Amino acid sequence: MPLTLETSTAAVDRVRVDLLAVPVFTDRRLGPGADVVDRALDGALGEFMAETGFEGKRGETLPVPTRGRLGAKAVVLVGLGDQDRIDAEAMRRAGAALAKRAAKVTRAATTMLAAAPASLPADAAAQALAEGVRLGAYQFLTYKSDATPSRLAKVTVLLGRADARVREALARGARIAEAVAWARDLVNEPAAAKSPDDVAKLARRLARASGLRVTVLAGEQLARERLGGVLGVGQGSARPPRFVRLAYEPPRPSGTVAFVGKGVVFDSGGLSIKTASGMETMKTDMSGAAAVLAAMSALRDLGVRVRVLGYVPLVENMPSGTAIRPGDVLRIRNGKTVEVLNTDAEGRLILADALSMAVEAKPAAIVDLATLTGACMVALGDKVAGLMGNHEGWVAQVRDAAARAGESVWPLPLPDEYRKLLDSEVADVRNIGTGSYGGALTAGLFLKEFVGDVPWAHLDIAGPARAGADDGYVAKGGTGFGVRTLLELARTFEKP
Repeated sequence: MPLTLETSTAAVDRVRVDLLAVPVFTDRRLGPGADVVDRALDGALGEFMAETGFEGKRGETLPVPTRGRLGAKAVVLVGLGDQDRIDAEAMRRAGAALAKRAAKVTRAATTMLAAAPASLPADAAAQALAEGVRLGAYQFLTYKSDATPSRLAKVTVLLGRADARVREALARGARIAEAVAWARDLVNEPAAAKSPDDVAKLARRLARASGLRVTVLAGEQLARERLGGVLGVGQGSARPPRFVRLAYEPPRPSGTVAFVGKGVVFDSGGLSIKTASGMETMKTDMSGAAAVLAAMSALRDLGVRVRVLGYVPLVENMPSGTAIRPGDVLRIRNGKTVEVLNTDAEGRLILADALSMAVEAKPAAIVDLATLTGACMVALGDKVAGLMGNHEGWVAQVRDAAARAGESVWPLPLPDEYRKLLDSEVADVRNIGTGSYGGALTAGLFLKEFVGDVPWAHLDIAGPARAGADDGYVAKGGTGFGVRTLLELARTFEKP
C-alpha cells in the first residue's frame, strides 16, 4: 500500500490516529503540539524527558504514554535540534524519524510543519517534510524471506488553517521521493536481474508512463551511430549493450538541458580486473543512469517547463575472450580516438559517446552523473559528490540546485596543466592519466574532451551513490543520489 500525505486543520488533542508526532527543540523546549501533550500529562512531560535523557537533538525520538487523554493512541517526540537553525534538512530528518517510528502503525499525524521558522518558507518546509517521510519509510525487501514491511499508509500534517501551497508542496515532495525510491530500487537490484536490455525495457515502460519520447539503440544500430566507447566496453559481456535516449518536451519550452547518466550494470573491471571485495558493490555502478531515468520520470508531474534530453549508455564490463584489451584504441562518436590503458576506467568511455551525442542536440547546458572514480571518494568521502565543469555559471547553478535539494556536492578544479597527463603515444587521448594522483580530476578532464563549448557540469557520485549504513532518510544501499538535484535543476533552470 503506498504511503500518502494529507493535511488537516483538526485540533491536536482531537485528531484520531495511531500515532501523533510532535516536535521538541534542543534543551527540551516544547514545539507546536508538544505543549498540548504536556497539558494532557499534567505538566509531566519535562520530567519524563529528563528521566529518559531525551534532549531534543535533531533526529532523536522518544515515545510518550498518553494515558488515554488524547485522540491519538500514542505520541512520539521528535527532536528538531536548535530552534534557530531549523532548515529543510532538519525537516527531512524529522519526517524520516517519524516514518521509522510509525512503521508498525497505519495512520500517523504530526505538527512538525508548524515548527518551521519564518526564514524557511512553508512550501519548502512541506516539500522537505514529505521527502523525509516517504524516504524514511523506504525499504528494499524483494529478496527478504522474513521481511517485515512498514504498515504506515497515511500521514496527516496538522495545520492551523487550510493552505493550498502547502498541500501542493507536500504532493511535490512525495513525487520527488517516489522518483528517488525508484532509483534506489533499480540500484539495489542484483546485477543478474538488470542486464542492459532489462534496464532499457524498464526505461521504455517508464517513458510510456511519464510522457517521454524514448529510443533504444542495440546491435548494429550502435555501430551505425558510431558509439565506439559503448561497443568497446560492452564487447566482453554475453549481455550486449544498449543506449537509451529520452526526451521530455513540454509546450513552449523555456530552453533545453541534457542529462547524461553512466549505466554500467556491473563492473568487474574487465581484463584489468578488480579484487573480489572491490566487486561486491559493483551492481551500483549504474547509479548515474538510475538517477537520470528516475528524474526524467517526474518532470511532467512537477510541471517542468524546460525541455530535457536524457542519454543513458548501458553496458556490462566483463573479462572474456572478446573483452577489450589494455592498449586497444576506440573511436568515440565525435571522432576522437582513445587508447584504453586500463579497462577498469570504462565509465568515461561510454560517457564520452553519450556526451558527444548530447552536444549534437545543441542544448543550453549538459550535466552528467557517474560513479566514476575512487579518487573522488578519497578526496571527499562517501557523502559528498565532486562537481567539475567548463563553465563557472553553470557549475554554480548545479551547486545551488544541489544545496536546495539537500544533496552535498563540492567543487573541484579541472587544471589545464593536468591535461598533458592524458596524452597518448598512439591516439588522441588515453583513458587514464599518468602518475598516481588526481584521478578524479584527470577523469573530469577526459570527459571535457567530448563536450566542446557547451556549458557542462560533471558530478562524480562514486561516494554518495551508496550508503554503508542507515542515516536518517538515507537507507543502507543505493541512495538515489542526484535525483533531487536534477529535478531541482530542471524546475529552476536558467540558460547559463
